[in-house]
Amino acid sequence: MLDLVIQGGPLPTFLLDRLVQATGAARAEPRAPQLHRLYGATRPADFAATLEPLLAAEKLDWAFVPAGKKLSDYGLICFDMDSTLITIECIDELADFAGKKAEVAAVTEAAMRGEIDYRESLRRRLALLAGLDARVLARVYGERLLLSDGARPLLEAVQAAGLRTAILSGGFTYFTERLRIELGFDFATSNELEIAGGKLTGRVVGDIVDASAKAHHLCRLRDELGLTRDQVIAVGDGANDLMMMNEAGLSVAFRAKPATREKASVAFNHVGLDGLVNLFA
Repeated sequence: MLDLVIQGGPLPTFLLDRLVQATGAARAEPRAPQLHRLYGATRPADFAATLEPLLAAEKLDWAFVPAGKKLSDYGLICFDMDSTLITIECIDELADFAGKKAEVAAVTEAAMRGEIDYRESLRRRLALLAGLDARVLARVYGERLLLSDGARPLLEAVQAAGLRTAILSGGFTYFTERLRIELGFDFATSNELEIAGGKLTGRVVGDIVDASAKAHHLCRLRDELGLTRDQVIAVGDGANDLMMMNEAGLSVAFRAKPATREKASVAFNHVGLDGLVNLFA
């Protein structure tokens, strides 16, 4: 048995009626001004072709979820950092201070779309940052890093529900560790920038944390916590997150690239991260 959750804005009556008819929902209930839940819904075969475009035109997000599922049924939630937990790509902002933002951002975009291997893309981008004063890291964190919409309410909800929390990122430890401490995450894994003489060398210390490493760490945490795949949530936005998301029972594509949206359990294109909480309301 499934429920259909619609959120992100007002749901026009004509569209609500059409959704109820198409899904055979037993009843529809407004849960908030911008949240509706259709109970006992069945996803029709032509949903993507006939109803998704109407929902997209109204800038509404939707998700079919198991009826009665609670947030506390999960035990672990893992987040990508850049452009998921936070609004920026940290490496692009570092590049801005080096006067090379356009060059680095172009490689970042290609990597997130899956056009360039992540390891190779990171090497290329880091090489452009060689010689940058390491004090710039603090400026990026203090002046440019912002949490994504709904990040704090989501974290409060999952922590209250007893989930363990992790940041699994291809970004940098300077940022993930500060976020881990500030927001109370249980775990964080990312790349450590190599610094010599107070400047970035354009390399990382040790192995690069890429897509496979992120998936590995999710599985490691899942096993250490004694959880099943169905008890794990993974949230990401780019191609580098797909392997991690594939290891989770519930995968959430947040403001994501098309390839990531297509393979995720749920895609949030309009609501904040706390839209996840509404799936279990």
